[in-house]
Amino acid sequence: MAQYTLAQSPEIILTVPGKDSAKAREKAMDQLVELMDAGKLSTELEEGFGPQQLIEVKEPTTDSTSGEDAITQAVQVLNNLATLKLKVQESRTEALEIRKAVDVLFSDKSVTEEEITRLKEGFKVLKNFAQANVRYQEARARAEQARQVLDEALKSPEK
Repeated sequence: MAQYTLAQSPEIILTVPGKDSAKAREKAMDQLVELMDAGKLSTELEEGFGPQQLIEVKEPTTDSTSGEDAITQAVQVLNNLATLKLKVQESRTEALEIRKAVDVLFSDKSVTEEEITRLKEGFKVLKNFAQANVRYQEARARAEQARQVLDEALKSPEK
């Protein structure tokens, strides 16, 4: 069901079957004209008022749809954090070694072709580590909220 209202009369709700579409807005306009003809609309609308000026009323999404959904999502967020933490830990040592080797590019010390080749191959590891680390930091911030959801769900009812 699509619902519409008017900026001039927010108390008026026009309900039509289907999703928000041009056809649904036309049906809402028909209802609006019927209200106006019946004298049930106290607001005067300007000439040229059209379907595009109707305001769609969206149902508020309820977070309490299911506490179980929030718990499931919290567990998934924490699971993702655990996976990312492992990826970061596994590649950290190698990435830091490669990072140290990058400094040779900025020195006057001469390097062999083999060292450059090894360094170029290491860039992929460095990039993967850096990307995983960024994703881990972002996931960690989201996981704080997930941890709170689980803590709340695990509280025993007080008597």
